Amino acid sequence: MRATLRWAHADLRTHRGEALFIVLATAGVVASLLLAAALFGYATNPWQRVFTQSHGAHVWIHAGPTADTRRLADMDGVQSVAGPYPTAVTTVESRGTRASVELRAAAEPPATGRPLLTSGRWLDPAQTDGVVLESSLARALWAEPGDILTLPGPTRTLTVLGVADSAEPRYGPGERPGLVWALTPLVRSTVGHTGQVIGLRLTDPGDTDYAVQRAVTLLGARAVTDVAPWQQARAEAQGDNRLLGQVLGLFGLGALIAAGLAMHGAIGTRIRGHLRDISVLKAIGFTPSQVVRIFLLQHVAYALLGAVLATSLTQVLGGRIPGRLGDAVTVWQGAPGHTAALVSVPVLAVLFIAATTGLAAWRAGRVPPVPGLRAAAPPGDRLPRLARRALGLRIPAGLVLGWHKVFTRRPRSLATAARLALPLLLIVVAMSAWTTIDRFDTRPEEMGLASTLTVRPDESLGEPDVKALMARNPDITGVHAGVQVAALVPGQTGTIALRGLGTRKDPYPFSVVEGRPARGPDEAVAGQGLLDLLDVRVGDWVRMTVGPQPQILHIVGRSIEPANGGRVISTPLDTLRENDPELRPTLYRLQLRPGADPHRVAAALTADAQGRFDVHPVSNPADGLSPLRAVVAGLIVVLALIGLIELLTAIGGMVREGERDLLALKAIGLAPRQITAITVTATACTALAAVLTGTAVGLPLAHWLIDAQGRSSGIGAGIAQGPPAALLALFVAAAVLGAAALAALPAARAARLRPADTLSAGG
Repeated sequence: MRATLRWAHADLRTHRGEALFIVLATAGVVASLLLAAALFGYATNPWQRVFTQSHGAHVWIHAGPTADTRRLADMDGVQSVAGPYPTAVTTVESRGTRASVELRAAAEPPATGRPLLTSGRWLDPAQTDGVVLESSLARALWAEPGDILTLPGPTRTLTVLGVADSAEPRYGPGERPGLVWALTPLVRSTVGHTGQVIGLRLTDPGDTDYAVQRAVTLLGARAVTDVAPWQQARAEAQGDNRLLGQVLGLFGLGALIAAGLAMHGAIGTRIRGHLRDISVLKAIGFTPSQVVRIFLLQHVAYALLGAVLATSLTQVLGGRIPGRLGDAVTVWQGAPGHTAALVSVPVLAVLFIAATTGLAAWRAGRVPPVPGLRAAAPPGDRLPRLARRALGLRIPAGLVLGWHKVFTRRPRSLATAARLALPLLLIVVAMSAWTTIDRFDTRPEEMGLASTLTVRPDESLGEPDVKALMARNPDITGVHAGVQVAALVPGQTGTIALRGLGTRKDPYPFSVVEGRPARGPDEAVAGQGLLDLLDVRVGDWVRMTVGPQPQILHIVGRSIEPANGGRVISTPLDTLRENDPELRPTLYRLQLRPGADPHRVAAALTADAQGRFDVHPVSNPADGLSPLRAVVAGLIVVLALIGLIELLTAIGGMVREGERDLLALKAIGLAPRQITAITVTATACTALAAVLTGTAVGLPLAHWLIDAQGRSSGIGAGIAQGPPAALLALFVAAAVLGAAALAALPAARAARLRPADTLSAGG
């Protein structure tokens, strides 16, 4: 054992840089996997924690004020109910920000669907104007306990007493009103759309769709205005964090495989370079199993050190990472499965690396005690006709022989190029993800974000008045009137968003990626989320219910739809007016000139309308994906580090093989500079093959992965964007030139070795 440790120590002193790279690469891989686990936990556990602690309802049903919702408590499968509670939909304003809210009467915190206070206190009967805000609404209004909210009408105000978490669907500007708990007298005295809401907690959550269908049947489709199942709330709570977790998990797994293959190649190359040392070890009494243990345990120790380093840094410093990643690590550290993941992820990573290095170590145990002399070249190996013709054209001999060297050792060159291509492939995928995120910012009109601002005017303003006010602003280039309502889907198991936007004469520029835009009567385009929900495709007819009125539409195209999980069907406003001629626009989508500041335009519109406009920016998914840019950059660094390890390993193997041919090359008259060019050219050709393979495979793979994520999120396929051609050309050039530069110094040193040194390397 002592001799084993001494040999391992001597080898470490000789190859410090390679050992350091292996440790750092393993640390980066394990850190990526741990951050992926944290984001997965953060994507699910907060909502699940709130739902469990609040004894949440599996479905919330909104109905008209006259519906007999108490009958729903007697349905089979209903374990308990929350409410029914009287509601009133109105608008509140705080610090210049307006939001649509649902005031819900709840004097005492209910047993089912109980709000979890995060700050402040619950409602006080002694303070009749006091309210408690749901946390997502409070963030949108920048409100906290003690703040004053303004209601429409003559100087009516509300006082924020507390902020609470809820497992219900969160506030979405223009899509879903925010939740405000208030005393019953305040709700009943509020002017607005009144109704009631009841929450059902079911014995079996899997029966939610069936329970909703029965509830709608009992109450009548005309009485039900909205249905919010628990799956929708969970999906909204997970949001972009799930995407971050999937991206980290995918790249972490790919980096783990690449690191394992790089270590496999490193051990294989080291064994080929230490055949004489291995033979000496066996000659002095080392058994094959001892030789296997030397190489295997040495590299497992490197992997273990990197895993411990990554685990320690993630545990100590992970919570200090700015943004969502730091929040995710903090929440994850308090989750029940945190300790198990913190231990299992590094252990599995080390075991995987050990498994990939075991084969190469086993080959080391098969090296005979007395190695045979190797010929400088295989018998009968002649230059191919193309190489001889290149030499006849006075192409430098170093370039021709370097190219020939790669092709004469074809199996080994292919294996090296394949191992190097994997991290380069993942880098191409990462660059594609970065470019796709940038596309939401630079070309939003191609990503379903043709408009920048949404304006909701007061009922006192008609359509001509609204457009006249907007015409005064030179930054506004397009105005599209519209309306958005909740509609019951066929089967009455849930609600979708039915949107009438633009007209047939002035259509809204939807991003249609399949089919065609809606031009004729009863034609519509739909998001991927709606197609999946209804199990329909482009060309089908769908029927939905808006209050008492049925609406039948022909889906002629699929549009990229970032809002509402893609569960949106859009048609020209003319189509909805055919069923309801008195229908008035409730919102206006504004297109701005390039370079216009949306915040300045919104402030100008609010001032011109004297507070009668509610202006909000159109939500952009890229805003929630901003942490992904830093994640992608970090992953590119990790993958580049792994590729560098593989490249250094390949260079070391080529240099050792070149030492065996050094005497023959000098004998035919090649200068040290030409001999150096052979190794540099062979390395550059291997890197070129790897980067071209990685780019050719990585681009379609990136499109498939990004579009698959778009389909699963409801946005839809068609959002993937590859890196610009100039960036790809720079990437290829940097990989090839970097490989050549790294090979130059060790190749130059080897070319100047003494004859005695080359003879000692011939084993």
